[in-house]
Amino acid sequence: MAPPILKLDDIFLSFGGAPLLAGAGLQIEPGDKICLVGRNGSGKSTLLKIAAGLVEAQSGEVFRHPSSTVRYLEQAPDFAGFNTVQAYAEAGLGPGDDPYRVTYLLSHLGLTGDEDPRMLSGGESRRAALARVMAPEPDILLLDEPTNHLDLPTIEWLEGELQKTRSALVLISHDRRFLEKVSTATVWLDRGTSRRLDRGFGHFEAWRDQVLEAEELEQHKLGKSIEREEHWLRYGVTARRKRNMRRLGELQTMRSNYRGHKGPQGTVQATVSDAQESGKLVIEADKITKSFGERAIVTPFSIRVHRGDCIGLVGPNGAGKTTLLKMLTGQLSPDSGIVKLGTNLEIATLDQKREDLDPEDTLANYLTDGRGENLLVNGEQRHVTGYMKEFLFQPEQARTPIRNLSGGERARLMLARILSRPTNLLILDEPTNDLDIETLDLLQEIVAGFPGTVILVSHDRDFLDRTVTSTIAPAMPDAPDGRWIEYAGGYSDMLVQRKGALEERRKAERAAEKPKTQEAPASGSSKVKLSFKQKFALENLPKEMAKAEAEIAKREQVMADPNLFTRDPAAFNRLASEMEKLRAGLTKMEEEWLELEMLREELEG
Repeated sequence: MAPPILKLDDIFLSFGGAPLLAGAGLQIEPGDKICLVGRNGSGKSTLLKIAAGLVEAQSGEVFRHPSSTVRYLEQAPDFAGFNTVQAYAEAGLGPGDDPYRVTYLLSHLGLTGDEDPRMLSGGESRRAALARVMAPEPDILLLDEPTNHLDLPTIEWLEGELQKTRSALVLISHDRRFLEKVSTATVWLDRGTSRRLDRGFGHFEAWRDQVLEAEELEQHKLGKSIEREEHWLRYGVTARRKRNMRRLGELQTMRSNYRGHKGPQGTVQATVSDAQESGKLVIEADKITKSFGERAIVTPFSIRVHRGDCIGLVGPNGAGKTTLLKMLTGQLSPDSGIVKLGTNLEIATLDQKREDLDPEDTLANYLTDGRGENLLVNGEQRHVTGYMKEFLFQPEQARTPIRNLSGGERARLMLARILSRPTNLLILDEPTNDLDIETLDLLQEIVAGFPGTVILVSHDRDFLDRTVTSTIAPAMPDAPDGRWIEYAGGYSDMLVQRKGALEERRKAERAAEKPKTQEAPASGSSKVKLSFKQKFALENLPKEMAKAEAEIAKREQVMADPNLFTRDPAAFNRLASEMEKLRAGLTKMEEEWLELEMLREELEG
């Protein structure tokens, strides 16, 4: 086992009340890919900041290898003093780092580098910060919610980059699929302490449940031991005073441990308030279109949404998901075509920008709309503090301003308000942002079991797969042109169907471009055969393909050197360019050989 390059041990930190961290630890070794998980408010981001040296623990040991470099992804980047995004990102490079990495990362993150940092949106700021911390390829990369504001193609690209990086990683993310693909170890932060599982996130939930079951069993055993000791002290032989005093001390210790045990934080308990049933047909869109200037956002698109449907909208940022959503719900008129909304609709919306939240408002006032201490849930009067508890808020938080809440707590608060109101059409725009895994589980159950209709926009592939009945996506995911297609099932189902449609189209194109055969001979003459040129190609293409594969393998072996890019970037770029040409040539030869082989089989019956 390699020695750690960063180690936090027995970390304690409190902000005046109950300790946030009490004995937490984190050990990072070269090549580690750790996901840091825990409930909202458990201290994950704080522990990451202590690892980065941005927050100082009140007690505990912090060791960083003197020669190791650490980069931390900031939630709110500071662009002061930088005129362009390129300059900001390059400022994170060390003396020996290659500036080409910045250009490469920015282009894949959808930025040119010429943008004015002061004009960036929240999502663009996050991408610029991501390029800055990844460009130097540090020894340790600390990433807090790196997928927030990224679209699906960029998330999938980022997965590939992080899987092959030489940096040790510590990740905080709500995206299950992302964590499953990238992590190889899991650190669980729970009630101030940490536990480590040397397996990726895919194994975490089963392990967590086993730990909690064992803990519950230990508490049960401790309770029984206390009962036995109390019985012995009450009815035992009183003459053995010294022994009794010792056992009395042990009993007091057991009682203290039993009373002081802090169980796991509860789970959110909530159901959607019942509303009058909507009509069977909820939304009907017929050949709707929308353009902004010369750019087509939606070309003729038609859909019928029925009661009970759960529809997901996916696509890259800027493709027009929110525009299409607004047209389907009547918030935006199409340029042409018709949208009809069904009868008896009660619509509730969760907006990804959380624009409905006034930072100066209190939790209680927000939930009750300023109508006193009670709210109506499913026709029943509920006191606001009792209702708040179901969403893991403490009674003393009732008068807390919303500005003091974390991102996850704000999302939970909005969810509490939406679920208290009668609704039969839920509109959820990026509902999974900032939610912890347990609250995500609850939201998934609510959406899956909702008797009404749900339309949601999400970049969370796992959430989509677990909830939606159909998925609307751009026909051209890499270059959206306004065409949208509805696929049956979740995100993974959509990928399978899209791949099948692409293969069918390629097959049709190959058939249309099939090499022309010789003119058909007159009646009674011999069968049509391949030309000499076609025969020669069919025999020699496999040899040419083998040569190309050998050349590619040769270059791959050279590029496998992790230090090549740093040592000789020109050679690295030359080899990469040669590889690209060789692979394109190999693909062309494979397609030509396949067409000729199919033609030969056809001619030979």
